[in-house]
Amino acid sequence: MSVKRPHIILFNPDQWRGDVLGHMGNPAAVTPNLDAFARTDAVSFRHAYCQNPVCTPSRCSFMSGWYPHVQGHRTMYYAMHKDDPVLLRTLKNSGYHVWWGGKNDLIAGQEGHDDVCDVYYDAPEKVHRTWMIDKQNQWRGQTDKDNYYSFYVGQLPHTDGHDHYHDSDWANVMGAIETIRNYDKDSDKPLCIFLPLTYPHPPYAAEAEYYDMIDPRKLPPRIPAPKDWSGYASMLKGIYQMQRLGDWDEARWTELRRMYYAMCARVDHQFALVMQALKDAEMYDDSAVFMFSDHGDYTGDYSVVEKSQNGFEDCLTRVPFLFKPPAEFGVKPGISDAMVELIDMPATVEELAGITPEHTHFGKSLLPVATGQSNMHRDAVFCEGGRLPGEDQAMEFGPGGELRDASNLYYPRMHFQQGEGIEHHKATMCRTEHYKYIARMSESDAFYDLDNDPFEQNNLIDHPDWQQQINAHRLRMLHWYQQTCDVVPVKQDDRSFAK
Repeated sequence: MSVKRPHIILFNPDQWRGDVLGHMGNPAAVTPNLDAFARTDAVSFRHAYCQNPVCTPSRCSFMSGWYPHVQGHRTMYYAMHKDDPVLLRTLKNSGYHVWWGGKNDLIAGQEGHDDVCDVYYDAPEKVHRTWMIDKQNQWRGQTDKDNYYSFYVGQLPHTDGHDHYHDSDWANVMGAIETIRNYDKDSDKPLCIFLPLTYPHPPYAAEAEYYDMIDPRKLPPRIPAPKDWSGYASMLKGIYQMQRLGDWDEARWTELRRMYYAMCARVDHQFALVMQALKDAEMYDDSAVFMFSDHGDYTGDYSVVEKSQNGFEDCLTRVPFLFKPPAEFGVKPGISDAMVELIDMPATVEELAGITPEHTHFGKSLLPVATGQSNMHRDAVFCEGGRLPGEDQAMEFGPGGELRDASNLYYPRMHFQQGEGIEHHKATMCRTEHYKYIARMSESDAFYDLDNDPFEQNNLIDHPDWQQQINAHRLRMLHWYQQTCDVVPVKQDDRSFAK
């Protein structure tokens, strides 16, 4: 590895499904910049999976290399603390200049961010507050209407003299670009840019220019709501019933899905702006670029929107993940069928930066796959969510109890997370090349033959012909739990008392 450590670019959109990419074969996805990136400079992983299908647990996982169960990071209200391993802190302590522009959902708010980054970006000009949240009464309609929990907003106006809707994502992207332009090339500190954007997280809204890019006739088939819910998790069925979207016709679903695709097109454009800034600053070849999302989105599949904390459908768990190493490593660009997890990102960064981790973690460097030295990476990927019965601290009431209120957009999901039923109990996914096994603590397990049932509509868990494969996946999950159930600190304690 070069003596000069690479710059690290972590471009991290929120809630982007892994199938909304043109180069993955989706004819409706308008992602020309990511497509070109994968074609010439990066490897794009077809089978990349998050370790939890909601924001904070996923981020705690991919910033530490830990699975959510290792330290109990299974809720939006248990983030990383000063004694937890966080990649940004590791990079800062190793001499990187760490710039963070975007949402948190990672560090405990009461402890602050000074120890994990040099700059937590605050836009110098006033950023237009998110109209789609502040003006919900203008687009949600009446409480008894079937769009009240749809998250659908529509087209956004350009604002404040800008040629786009002036929100925090745009402000942070422009802040990152300015940081790259002003970087001192003679500095002995390499740069780390962390851009955790909010898009394409719903509410579903984008500027007209991105909406107009999407041809609704090219949208792939939507997975419909099942006629029989007996083979599905009760959480998914409950959300379906409470969101009240079951009577939407395909025209309405097409409109919502088109807007989500527009949101992805917008982020693709923003990604290109950041890459161009690196090229203009002659930093591109010296940079390792990671583009990945924390989890996916239902976007109308199963006739629901948003996400579920213990749902493991591919639309939630499979995410975009593209990686460009520095030019000196000689990437083998294109699509890789290797199975990877988001926790592989920090392991790759550590290898590139010459950092020996000071904690046990479970990520594996992606460099052998990216450089064409290996086609194999993992035989299985895992995702987990939910809580124990009576585990109040994981029910996510919100600091002011606001998530108990039926007026909250997330109420259909939170109703079950905060209830005493079995809907939010623990569950775990083991996904191999051809199959998916889901173990549920209080409900029936699930097993899918993904080659013949990619939409996961035929639960084979009780089928006699599949018991050997099902038992093999149960055993694989048991081995995974045994291998990852805890971590022993690297630093040993003194067994004698200090005198």
